[in-house]
Amino acid sequence: MENAERVARHLAMSARLIDEDPQLAHEHALAASRRAGRIPVVRESVAITAYAIGDFALALRELRTYRRISGREDQIALIVDSERGVGRPDRALEEGRGVDRSALPTEVRVALAIAMSGARMDRGELELALGELEIPELDPDRAFEWSPALFAARAAVLEDLGRTDEAEFWAERAETAADALLAASAEHDEIIVEDGLIEDFDDEYDEDAAGELDDAVVDVDDAADEVDEVEGEIDDAAGEPAAEADADGSADDVADAPEPKADDVAAEVAEILVEAGIDEPESTDEGKA
Repeated sequence: MENAERVARHLAMSARLIDEDPQLAHEHALAASRRAGRIPVVRESVAITAYAIGDFALALRELRTYRRISGREDQIALIVDSERGVGRPDRALEEGRGVDRSALPTEVRVALAIAMSGARMDRGELELALGELEIPELDPDRAFEWSPALFAARAAVLEDLGRTDEAEFWAERAETAADALLAASAEHDEIIVEDGLIEDFDDEYDEDAAGELDDAVVDVDDAADEVDEVEGEIDDAAGEPAAEADADGSADDVADAPEPKADDVAAEVAEILVEAGIDEPESTDEGKA
């Protein structure tokens, strides 16, 4: 149980720090991986943080491992973008074409379209890059969580094509959608932005599909949302430079001293990890691999 709780804390801290301090977030993810390397969400966290710090080769390796052990394609857009990051747009396009887009959740499908468009731009194929973004979700009068990025991507391609007026229109729609989403209640999945109106809609997400998780998978974002309620001071843990964690580069002590009291979410995460068989630390040899 102690090992599971430590893994849960590292995952929570990684998710919490990913925007403000991606390097430290990565150290936490690596620390979790040393303790629970067989758990999909742990490898996913390492991949996401590696991508955030620009280590695209490591991100690719971890993303492929995550896909293999989880059987999921929900990080396909990140795989495509990481291939771009290591200078392989052709391979990026192959990865994107290798999945059944109709089977992907909408937000993943949109992210993949944006990544594929970027790979086309890397190859100088601007018209094809624009075509990658011609998807049903490209509706300028409605704002979903993915809309600002999709609209902005279209604006960027149009700008490169010299179609300035159209680029300005989509750039403006991206800003409008972002503002509308920011102002809306978190309960609203869709907002009508035409003429400044914001309306509710019937939930389009398949609740069964949305709730389908591997037994050992923990939602890092949920853990991040709840970690704010952890009792005790954690500023020292968040601000400690990664290089000073351990002599061998280990970050195990980053969140351990001082170690906050586990809250309800961390305890639930720990129970899931224990059920997954990581109540004892991974072997030394395996942890160094």
